[in-house]
Amino acid sequence: MLVQRHSPSLRPLTTAHLAQTMTLLGLSALELRQKIESALASNPALELVDERRCPTCRRVLAGSSTCPFCSRLPTSSADEPIVFVSAREDFQNFNGTGSREMPEDNYAQAALHEDLPHFVMRQIASELEPEDRPIVAHILTSLDEDGLLSVPLVEIARYHHISLSRIEELLRIIQHADPIGVGSPSPQEALLVQLEVLAETRPVPAMAAEAIKQGMDLLSRHRYSELGQLLGLPTAQITEIARFIGENLYPFPGRFHWGDVSLNRQNQKTNQYSFHYPDVIISRLNESEDTPFIVEVALPLAGTLRINPLFREALQQAPQDKAEQWKSDLEQAALLVKCLQQRNHTIVRLMQKITVLQREFILHGDAHLLPVTRATLAKDLEVHESTISRAVSGKAVQLPSGHIIPMSMFFDRSLHIRTALKQIVDQETKPLSDTEIGSLLAEQGYKVARRTVAKYRSMEGILPAHLRQSNRPQSRQSQTLREAI
Repeated sequence: MLVQRHSPSLRPLTTAHLAQTMTLLGLSALELRQKIESALASNPALELVDERRCPTCRRVLAGSSTCPFCSRLPTSSADEPIVFVSAREDFQNFNGTGSREMPEDNYAQAALHEDLPHFVMRQIASELEPEDRPIVAHILTSLDEDGLLSVPLVEIARYHHISLSRIEELLRIIQHADPIGVGSPSPQEALLVQLEVLAETRPVPAMAAEAIKQGMDLLSRHRYSELGQLLGLPTAQITEIARFIGENLYPFPGRFHWGDVSLNRQNQKTNQYSFHYPDVIISRLNESEDTPFIVEVALPLAGTLRINPLFREALQQAPQDKAEQWKSDLEQAALLVKCLQQRNHTIVRLMQKITVLQREFILHGDAHLLPVTRATLAKDLEVHESTISRAVSGKAVQLPSGHIIPMSMFFDRSLHIRTALKQIVDQETKPLSDTEIGSLLAEQGYKVARRTVAKYRSMEGILPAHLRQSNRPQSRQSQTLREAI
């Protein structure tokens, strides 16, 4: 009876805590600043005290120094980063001068602003006839936040007065762009496209496609024995199929590549400022390869956000007509402070993991990026994949080199292959075909299909072999393709 009496009061609080934490987690540092300033203006139970405390351990800090406990050097390994939260006013730039100015980086700016339709169009534009591009643009602008097509194909065919079969041909080109399966009318079809592409470079479990076609609902509910009976397969084989699908396929392509796409669209304007003001700064103590990273996570406001103690005392003598409102203000203030601490803790844990996994990329560039997925990292940190997506969404990281990149770049599974492809093209003595480039990539350990080579080549702005000239500067080739698009 005691459990039943407390459960109704706890569940709404837990739900509110989780919802607000997820909301705060999806905000960039500048958006979080606006959120906190709005709460301070509207809620008398909140106050910002002009003192310097460590956002992690809450110790009072002297002067402008960082927390001596949370920013201490690791003792176990040079690869272990020092990750701590600090106010944006305390951020130092990569050269240690204390200047707030950030380096200009057009590449980082473009990466932060490009949306999913433009990202896909950039990959496939060279494969399209000029008259097909408006139709493809129509399809791409009809994608929902999950990267799935939100309108019937027949409706698009009628609008452009062309056959349904031609629309399907164009859709197939879109579906084989990155992220694979984008533009599919359903999660089921997205999985089938991904399975087809995966089968070009690696073995896939027998009957996996049939399991998706006939038993999608049973798979999603983990009813493997029933699916086994439906397909005439043993439960162990169905379990293996389900494991393969869970580890390699993703039913919502837009979420996989972009995290929370709807949030990105809402925050597009704010991302202009994220370019100049990163949410995380990664630096090194010295130039040694063995030195640990110092990772500062931005807290947007200096000072300590807390519940106003005078308001708490006044609540005991609140007028009857205001008692309920004051109590609500106090609860909202306490919830915001607690959720803000949870947000910081989650981002700190995320950056601790990322900086260890992607150390070589951070130090040496694109060719050293490991193909890490959000799902893998979520499993390692024992959180839901959506938590990682929100933590990454719309945020920028400044590397030790001074370059500012979107945090989502740490999860770009093809960047290292595209870098190798660019190196091959830069070193070619005669224009190589996509098949020849694929063979050279395979020698480096990257097994990709010819169609994937063409896609990656388009993403990097490299012209097809018959349009390339070995004596033509690559930058000019890229410019020519961009102008053509």
